[in-house]
Amino acid sequence: MKIGLIGLGDIAKKAYLPVLSEKEGIELVLCTRNAKTLHALGDKYRVEERVQTVEELIAANIDAAFVSTATEAHYEISEKLLENGIHVYIDKPISLTFGETERIVQLAKDSGKIAMVGFNRRFIPKVKELKEHGKPSFLLMQKNRFAAPDEPRRFVVEDFIHVVDTLRFLLDSEVLDVKVQSLKKGDLLHHLVIQLIGENCTAVGIMNRDGGVTEEIIEYSAGHHKYVVNSLVETTHYHNKEMSVSSFGDWEPTLYKRGFYDLVDHFLECVEKGHEPNPSISDSLITHEICERIVGMIE
Repeated sequence: MKIGLIGLGDIAKKAYLPVLSEKEGIELVLCTRNAKTLHALGDKYRVEERVQTVEELIAANIDAAFVSTATEAHYEISEKLLENGIHVYIDKPISLTFGETERIVQLAKDSGKIAMVGFNRRFIPKVKELKEHGKPSFLLMQKNRFAAPDEPRRFVVEDFIHVVDTLRFLLDSEVLDVKVQSLKKGDLLHHLVIQLIGENCTAVGIMNRDGGVTEEIIEYSAGHHKYVVNSLVETTHYHNKEMSVSSFGDWEPTLYKRGFYDLVDHFLECVEKGHEPNPSISDSLITHEICERIVGMIE
């Protein structure tokens, strides 16, 4: 199976390239306009086939591609790939513009090709195992950043979308209502608090981008048990005034802890076997729809 990796920026260097370069049974093709980066990473990971345009990548007869470019380029690249019969994995979000997101989803359906969005938190072991503890009655997720206010659409659609999708994944039921509170100063959004109302469960999502710390915390309450996942790698269980902590072994790779091995494996298996991915492109559209509602309520 021949796989293209488009865009060799920060996330590709940290996650996709290390994982894909280890995979057996695939032939990897690197694609970026930056010739210096292309050849440096090609040499480092011993990837022989290297191209600088999407058109060259399509001509290389790839079966599927990982789109890890700047968000602004996702739509145009994904459209070209799908129109040429190539399966696509798109680093979140599909697009900053909801209309473009809808068009990619429809194009994937019309072409019969697999399209999947990179919501890696669904594949993080410490997040996935929360669902083994029963249906939650209350969820809280905070994903805070140090001193980084941003304009509302980019804040929500490019970053807070992870919070929305993770809460939807853990809620495991239809979102019946969305409530929003935010602090905007001038053109910049400083913090955001939402409630996703589900059947017999409330999920609260928080992002403060004007605070003193970058952190990610999930609280999951089911029955008389509370589980707190800190930094996606350690779980504290509270029950009947007792507390226990579970974490990974010292030798577990960071990219496994953060879900990237399982995420990449899942997409490649779906391509190979013709299965619909989980999350499906239709399910990911719901997450984008909720983010669009949040942006509208802020503005």
